[in-house]
Amino acid sequence: MGWLKRLFGLEKPKNAKVNPTPVATQPTTTPAPSPAATETIPPERVGLNGEYDQSGLAKRVALAFDEEPDLADEERLWVAQTGSTVVLKGQVSDQATLNKMVSVAKSVNGCTAVDTSQANVG
Repeated sequence: MGWLKRLFGLEKPKNAKVNPTPVATQPTTTPAPSPAATETIPPERVGLNGEYDQSGLAKRVALAFDEEPDLADEERLWVAQTGSTVVLKGQVSDQATLNKMVSVAKSVNGCTAVDTSQANVG
C-alpha cells in the first residue's frame, strides 16, 4: 500500500501532480463571477489536481513519497501539515530514510519547513 492510499484512502488520481498548476477559484462574496474576480489558492492548499484542498500540501507530499523509488511506505510514519509546514510524525526505519523524506518534502511547492520533532528513528 502506498502513502496516498494509507494516509488519505486515495488511489492516485489520473492527472495528479506533486506540483500542479493551481486552478483559480471564484470568490464566494462575488455574486456574478468574472475572470478578473478570481482568487488564487495559497500554495499549501493546492490539491493533487490544482484544486483547493485544505490538506493539499500533505497529500502532495504523500504523492511525492509514492513517486520516489527509494521511499517505501513507512507504515508507522504519518504526514500532516500545519499551514505550510509539513509534519512527519511516528516511527521511521532509519535516519537516511528520514533525511530523504525531508528533502523530498521540501521540494514540494508550498512547503516552507519540515517538522520532524515527532518522528522517531529506529
